[in-house]
Amino acid sequence: MCLAVPGRVVGIEERDGTPMARVDFGGVVKDVCLAYLPEIGVGDYAIVHVGFAIQRLDEESALATLRLFERIGALEEEFGDAWTRAATETGGTRKEEER
Repeated sequence: MCLAVPGRVVGIEERDGTPMARVDFGGVVKDVCLAYLPEIGVGDYAIVHVGFAIQRLDEESALATLRLFERIGALEEEFGDAWTRAATETGGTRKEEER
């Protein structure tokens, strides 16, 4: 699944002429392209889809959405360790865990 997830901008920089941000998604921080929202600032919330900030969002709505996503397990599915999750779901273990 690929969700559009709200996150809080914690840092902004330009990389090769492209505005980029570090965005905190309830404890998981990812690099995000700001090409569609170059006016967004540190501390603002944005909805992020496939690595692009696509819409500014107010804090109350962002936090409510993050709580809902966490409650239904969507954040773990979106940001969790896919390899460990796949191994667990199939009854196996990761190679690193076998050592």
